[in-house]
Amino acid sequence: MNISIVTVGKLKEKYLKQGIEEYLKRLGSYAKVEVIEVPDEKAPEELSETEMIQVKQKEGERILAKIGSDAYVIALAINGKLKSSEELADTLDKLATYGKSKIAFVIGGSLGLSDEVLKRADEQLSFSKMTFPHQLMRLILVEQIYRAFRINRGEPYHK
Repeated sequence: MNISIVTVGKLKEKYLKQGIEEYLKRLGSYAKVEVIEVPDEKAPEELSETEMIQVKQKEGERILAKIGSDAYVIALAINGKLKSSEELADTLDKLATYGKSKIAFVIGGSLGLSDEVLKRADEQLSFSKMTFPHQLMRLILVEQIYRAFRINRGEPYHK
């Protein structure tokens, strides 16, 4: 299975980088996982609704350019479906069973994802109704992908 995590912005925090690197290393025996960063759109702190849409559209174009036409896309969105770790594991298992070997998880920038990206997504996934920094979501996502593979292989994991 080939998994891409397409995400907006560069990761600067050393502690997050270290955590992500650790889970990517662990995932190496289960799947090929790559993190693809696209530049975030520079914008002032205070934005009008129109400006917010424009920023998300520009970031969305960059995201879509990194997703293959044959990829199954799971967009992380606050209004997406809430799943347990076991349900995510089941989703990944079913995708593999039905020949979907390329999966792209998408993490938007601080304003979220454009409508175009959400339309391209085969599924929208929410980790919580709470808002998390998109940089932290990378770490949470790679840990949950790792956990999903452990569940699917019947290997122990922390509950």
